[in-house]
Amino acid sequence: MIDHTGISVSDFDASKAFYDQAMAPLGASLIMTVPQEFTGGVKVGGYGRERPTFWLHQGDKPKDRQHIAFSARSRAEVDGFHQAALAAGGRDNGAPGLRPHYHPNYYGAFVLDPDGNNIEAVCHEFEPAKG
Repeated sequence: MIDHTGISVSDFDASKAFYDQAMAPLGASLIMTVPQEFTGGVKVGGYGRERPTFWLHQGDKPKDRQHIAFSARSRAEVDGFHQAALAAGGRDNGAPGLRPHYHPNYYGAFVLDPDGNNIEAVCHEFEPAKG
């Protein structure tokens, strides 16, 4: 239902470095930067897999914490996202795991980005227990 979305970040370069690392395990990367002559001098970049669907733009630090959930294709991607986001300086806001209070197959992980936004990777695929 949502085609694309974005958030304001107080330090574009720091956020770009964070998201470059956090998005890699999800198979996403910075796909596009908008030339600053088209943005009034504001840094703008879009992340995605095939096309930009998540945008960062330089601006004021958000007054309210935003929550963005990125789709993962497997639980391993969720785990990788969490590990990469923490290694990039994110703060843990919920380790990878099942969250059956949301849905029986809801497997997610939560990290606070450099501006304190709650970012999440979530996989809804059923994966049988190993063993």
